[in-house]
Amino acid sequence: MPSLVFLPGAGGRGAFWAPVAERLADLGPSLRLDYPGFGGCPPDPAIRSTGDLFAWVVARLPPGRSHVVAQSMGGALAVRLALEHPERVERLVLVATSGGVDLRGTGAADWRPEYLASLPGVPRWFVDDRSDHTARLSDLAAPTLLLWSDADPVSPLAVGRLLEARIPGARLRVFPGGTHAFAQEMPDEVAAEIRAHLAGAAAPSRP
Repeated sequence: MPSLVFLPGAGGRGAFWAPVAERLADLGPSLRLDYPGFGGCPPDPAIRSTGDLFAWVVARLPPGRSHVVAQSMGGALAVRLALEHPERVERLVLVATSGGVDLRGTGAADWRPEYLASLPGVPRWFVDDRSDHTARLSDLAAPTLLLWSDADPVSPLAVGRLLEARIPGARLRVFPGGTHAFAQEMPDEVAAEIRAHLAGAAAPSRP
């Protein structure tokens, strides 16, 4: 049985996923990672770039294949994981993320000034990172579920539609009126969508 791996956004705390993970606990073992240097976690001097953080995440994955559920910044790491280590990813869930693509032209708000003001100790390499996996998305083989809000200025619905068009077989589900943190605010609905995806089924349409 594949493990469930939950990757948070730039808040850096795996606790973001606790409400959803608790509702999926019957599906098997799960891992919620905290990123060094984010969300009050002590920094790791060996992590000086997105590539270093990616290697740190890979080193902490459970053995074998995992279902990977990722929000915002974590989604860019998850896409890279599915591209570079497809043997480690059974199914993929991307939530309100850039997915590591260029957001110019999607209407996405520039989150960086407010983010730096609220978290002045955040690693600067993360803010400056411009990783772009757009050209490789067609190689992504893991069955992928995209969960998006239609009212998120940080990762607007246009980003979800871009990923849906680029990732083979990807399925997009939209949560009306949700914020960037809708996965934490609507755990019942989000967990239901993820459960259906991990079972290889489509969840019933919401009104």
